[in-house]
Amino acid sequence: MPIRILILSLFTILFSFRLIAADPVVYTNQSRLIQIGKHLELYTDKSNKLSFEEAKLQTFTSANQEVPNLQITPYTHWVKFTLENRSTLTKLLLEVESPIIDDITLYEPLPNGEMKATRLGEFTSFHNRPFNHQNYTFSLNIPTDSSRTYYIKVKAGEQLQLPVFIGPAELVFEKNDERELIFGIYIGVILAMTFYNLFIYISVRDNSYLIYVCYNICVGLTQATLQGYTFRFLYPEIPWLAMHATVLVPILNGLTALMFVQQFLLTKENFPLGHKLLNYVIYFYLGCFIPTFLDYYTIAQLWVQVGAFTGSVLIFIVAYRINLAGFAPARFFLAAWSIFLVSVCVFVLRNFNVLPYNNYTYYALQFGSALEALLLSFALAHKINVLKAEKETSQALALSASLENERLVKEQNIILETKVQERTEALQSSNQELHVALTNLKEAQTQLVEKEKMASLGQLTAGIAHEINNPINFVTSNIKPLKLDIADLRSVLDKYEGLEGSPDISKGLKEIAAYKREIDIDYIHEEINSLIKGIEDGATRTAEIVKGLRTFSRLDESDVKSIDIHEGLDSTLVLLRNSTPSNLKIIKNYADLPKIECYAGKINQVFMNIFTNALNAIKSKPEGGDEYISITTNRESENLISIKIKDSGIGMSAAVREKIFDPFFTTKDVGEGTGLGLSIVFSIIEKHHGKIIVNSAPGEGAEFIIYLPLDIANRSTLS
Repeated sequence: MPIRILILSLFTILFSFRLIAADPVVYTNQSRLIQIGKHLELYTDKSNKLSFEEAKLQTFTSANQEVPNLQITPYTHWVKFTLENRSTLTKLLLEVESPIIDDITLYEPLPNGEMKATRLGEFTSFHNRPFNHQNYTFSLNIPTDSSRTYYIKVKAGEQLQLPVFIGPAELVFEKNDERELIFGIYIGVILAMTFYNLFIYISVRDNSYLIYVCYNICVGLTQATLQGYTFRFLYPEIPWLAMHATVLVPILNGLTALMFVQQFLLTKENFPLGHKLLNYVIYFYLGCFIPTFLDYYTIAQLWVQVGAFTGSVLIFIVAYRINLAGFAPARFFLAAWSIFLVSVCVFVLRNFNVLPYNNYTYYALQFGSALEALLLSFALAHKINVLKAEKETSQALALSASLENERLVKEQNIILETKVQERTEALQSSNQELHVALTNLKEAQTQLVEKEKMASLGQLTAGIAHEINNPINFVTSNIKPLKLDIADLRSVLDKYEGLEGSPDISKGLKEIAAYKREIDIDYIHEEINSLIKGIEDGATRTAEIVKGLRTFSRLDESDVKSIDIHEGLDSTLVLLRNSTPSNLKIIKNYADLPKIECYAGKINQVFMNIFTNALNAIKSKPEGGDEYISITTNRESENLISIKIKDSGIGMSAAVREKIFDPFFTTKDVGEGTGLGLSIVFSIIEKHHGKIIVNSAPGEGAEFIIYLPLDIANRSTLS
């Protein structure tokens, strides 16, 4: 019983000690920067709802630590301290050297009794800070020989420590300049190793170096994030990334570290169980993204801490096991990883206040990380030597095997040469026979294609001659009456000229007026206008036919050109107008299409063959009804157009539809067609990397759908 009472008494004394208010901060030496952690009083608001007026009424407890450690919590923490200024300075700086705090507000008493709130943090743009530095810095205006009580409200999803300094601005800036110089040296080492190993990767193409480069970059980014440099220099206008980077970057750091270990130590071959366990840790790290993006930030931090601890220990065990198996690169890796783990332990022990917060513990993680980068680079360099020795050994074995193979090959060559010679002679004989047969086949094919061209040319020429003859006849038939009318006008003009020098002009004018009535001058004027209009219409019609012929005459052009597909369709229809029945209606549904790159003459030949077949199919129907050919164009996609040509002809059966593109297949009587028209159409469309589809049924006409790319060089538009 006395022991229990004693223990209870000691506990009561210790608890009462913690409730004693902390001593005020007395600033006397203006040439010194002081750390005030032991003078801070703390209160944790687990509701996260207290206002300043409510918070200052709560019971604060003394931190009693040089650097108060508030752990990883989702709560709001209130800090209170009293400052007595016994120096000659009236303006001091308060710096909280913890740049990963999400939200921090300083409540400063003003002479009029009000409280001035200065809110900073990662929730807003970096440029909103009064000082261009990642640490949270506040100006304290306090007269000499006066005392004021300040409150600080902080919240962070990460490990929250409060290293708080007070002093003149020049000493704060001097401390920060020294830290930035050392961090710059650290980043220099990381970048040097990164570029060095990237160069080696480009030279040897070993993925170990590429993954190490990624890991090295992530290590540097992790340190820069913890020190607040990434928010300051990389993404000062992205607060969301600043608040989540302390989770995202360590996740990437852990993933690249695990993948580098697997690649460098060849864990899949040297230690399959360890390789599988490392994969599980990789999956766990990937799972950390889930609470991060769901804004369960504290959970994500705890998961990352668990993953980092588990992964670090597992990596050490795997490397140790592989080293025992005799894999030489594992020794270098163990040395580098051990130094890094020691620096991590120093960092963690500092965070839990087991070790003091000073320059040695502050830079421990950077020093260990830089040394690890150097040693791992040496390990990778050693790996090159190992691979080089293995390569030389394998080359020696390969050379020996090559010499043996050479001997066997020489023995076999004698036998093979004899057999090859016999086979070559037989192939040469067969090849000569095939060459003769191929030559004969090409000649026959050329003759048939030329026959098809001549037949189309003859039909086209007859149509063009008839088409041009009609407007020309119309012009010539108007010329003779036009000459007679012009002669009458000339006679009137001669009479007017005869009035010159005449003594009785009025009598002459009466005679001219009578003559005008005699020849009906008004009718002559009307007739001249009518005759000239007729000649003009005939000339316009002739010009239209010539233009269509000129457009269609691109048939033999071999260069790819940019053309208007509608112009090609219209010119082909102009040339076929003579073959068009009177009961046929042409329906055009043209979309707004850009110009396409193609062999213009070849495309016009496609239209000519399809239109000719459509006209033949329509003419094969019994007369009596209205017939049509509809032409529809459309933009199917960014680089694809379609042309649909549908007729009301007799249509075709499924058996015929399957064979219409076969060479020499025709439904016409012997001697009326070669069967090459649609075969040529198919080859032209293929040459343009397009596609042609036929829809038809007996008695329902036929529809040809042509798909063409806008650019003939683009082959990825059709599936």
